[in-house]
Amino acid sequence: MQHTLRSLTTAALLVLSFSSVMAQGHEATIRKTLSERIPQIPKIEEITPTPLAGIYELRLSTNEIYYSDAAGNFLIQGNLIDTKSKRNLTEEREAKLNSVDFSALPMKDAITIVHGNGKRKLAVFEDPNCGYCKRFERDLAKVDNVTIYLFLMPVLGPSSVEKSRNIWCAKDPATAWKDMMTRDQAAPAAQCSTAAIDRNLEFGRKYKITGTPTMFAQDGTRVPGAINTTQIEKLLADASK
Repeated sequence: MQHTLRSLTTAALLVLSFSSVMAQGHEATIRKTLSERIPQIPKIEEITPTPLAGIYELRLSTNEIYYSDAAGNFLIQGNLIDTKSKRNLTEEREAKLNSVDFSALPMKDAITIVHGNGKRKLAVFEDPNCGYCKRFERDLAKVDNVTIYLFLMPVLGPSSVEKSRNIWCAKDPATAWKDMMTRDQAAPAAQCSTAAIDRNLEFGRKYKITGTPTMFAQDGTRVPGAINTTQIEKLLADASK
């Protein structure tokens, strides 16, 4: 019996070792083929097998996800969806890659808004001209006991830049923001250093924040797009577990 177990263990180790060697071989082949055929492709940071036999995930230096066969003859751009579990594996992977360490967010560049005891935390990147942001703000106003770190990110043109400056430079930026987003009352013209807004835009480029609103929960979870009050509450509850 012991001999049989040893034999099975040895066989399993040999299979794992062979699989590892095969995976390394495919990785080298994919890198070589793509670098020769598509030299402009961003650096491939990581190659890993997917649940789909013969298909590999390529994580680029831009944090984009592509897929390839073992020979690098085909490059696939799109979503890999597990129909059994109804999960978008590509979306889940990108969300993980683009999550952030909440404690590392540059809070000094944000407008702090406190509801209730402010115990829960949420960071939001928004543009004052964004219609989805205004809808989101009306729902967010109904959420209690949360501290909101608002990062102004004017990406919708010169008017957004001007409005963001006036809000940031207002005597009470939090009130100026609420007036703009929930009452359509623009902040009076104001001047001050807007280096913080420039840093927000740079942060957005670095972490691929391509639309507003985009929010980050305390556990680093990223949520792009407007969500309603119930969804905000769930996001905050999940991040507190």
